[in-house]
Amino acid sequence: MPAPESRTSIIAALVGNLLIAATKGVAAALSGSSAMLSESVHSLVDSGNEILLLYGQHRAAKPPDEQHPFGYGRELYFWCFVVALLIFAVGAGVSIYEGILHIRHPEPNTRPTLSYIVFGLAFLFEGASWWFGWRAFRQAKGKLAWWTAVRVSKDPTSFMVFFEDSAALIGIVIAAVGTFVSVELQKPWIDGVASILIGGVLAAVSVVLARESKALLIGERASPVLTESIEKMVAADPCVESVESITTSQLAPDKVFAALGLQFDDSLSVSDIEHLIARLEDRIRAEHPELFRIFVRPQPREPELSLDSGTPTR
Repeated sequence: MPAPESRTSIIAALVGNLLIAATKGVAAALSGSSAMLSESVHSLVDSGNEILLLYGQHRAAKPPDEQHPFGYGRELYFWCFVVALLIFAVGAGVSIYEGILHIRHPEPNTRPTLSYIVFGLAFLFEGASWWFGWRAFRQAKGKLAWWTAVRVSKDPTSFMVFFEDSAALIGIVIAAVGTFVSVELQKPWIDGVASILIGGVLAAVSVVLARESKALLIGERASPVLTESIEKMVAADPCVESVESITTSQLAPDKVFAALGLQFDDSLSVSDIEHLIARLEDRIRAEHPELFRIFVRPQPREPELSLDSGTPTR
């Protein structure tokens, strides 16, 4: 299930971006500002992104079925990747295109005061949305450094809204400065440069988000801390002689698959091993409830070679 803080931040961002997109769109039509139009498109794209993230969380919560025995958790990663692509293709692409178009055919901003009012309101609304995103991200990262938290996070929604809103705030500042400079210097093409810079910010953010989502989508391992904990718990059992391998895969933010290769005491019967495996699984799940599936495979010993004959001995 998605973290409550994460879902709240997405809903807050959706409401804020819809209001901001409408406000910026009206202001862009009245003022003729290319940067304002880029910001309007940016906010509209972000609104669609939030809807996709909510849909991804909804789909990821579906229980396993016959067709998907491991559940639908990775659908969240798929939609996060789609969001990153949309930021790049639509948000950054349209902003850069509009900027180039405005540089080639500059149009003066006829209502700069209106633009400044809209920028101020947009920054206020976007700042409120950013605060919700930052709160969710801060809770998810704990004591980790922010970049380390992004790299190790298994829930992209915990930082996606924060990154989107951060890019939006930077974009508003760029658009406001571009509008001010173009009006003061009577050089409307500067407004187009601001639009291109906004597109560059969006492209950079989208690359980071796409990279992190892709790693989870194709099957990233679970946290090494989890693997170490499982190994210590299993190795502590007197009936386990050695832990040969532990393979994990992140199925969803709160679901992990683990496969263990273990060597057991030779004196154990088949029935003893079955009870031992059940005991180990219960012990591991009690400590780590996020483990959705645990497969334990008895690892056979490699036969020892005789130094005299070169034949295997047992």
